[in-house]
Amino acid sequence: MILTQILHPSCIKAPLQGKDKKTVITELVDLLNDNGLLLNRDVALEAVLIREQTKSTGIGSGIAVPHGKCKAVKELVMAIGIAGKAIDFESIDGKPVTIVILLVSPTDQTGPHIQALARISRLMLDEPFKQTLEKATSAEEVYELLSSKENE
Repeated sequence: MILTQILHPSCIKAPLQGKDKKTVITELVDLLNDNGLLLNRDVALEAVLIREQTKSTGIGSGIAVPHGKCKAVKELVMAIGIAGKAIDFESIDGKPVTIVILLVSPTDQTGPHIQALARISRLMLDEPFKQTLEKATSAEEVYELLSSKENE
């Protein structure tokens, strides 16, 4: 899976305005909604927040991948946010996050959702790439970094 095929450049926010987990998730859901990618903003937000209550999606190393499955989308959608100041996401390693990658997928499509999570995990294992991404200050810069990395 190529993430830039599902990520619209207009669905990237750098820097994020939110200062806590719920606000940042809401900010990214609103970004998807503002770009016409959600059938129902409230359903999508609720799905992601309910999933987050089950177990934090702060996967460690400064990265969070909040996600949810619901009927508010017809296909997998994605938004990325870069926090100017690290956010407590109750991550598994106890460290705050700076990279937040939101995924919302239909309830009946597991494959693309799992493939996207796997691709994100692989990309974020590249420490120099992750550090460069964390320092990005604009949506254009984030998209260009991700696009270049995927085209290597």
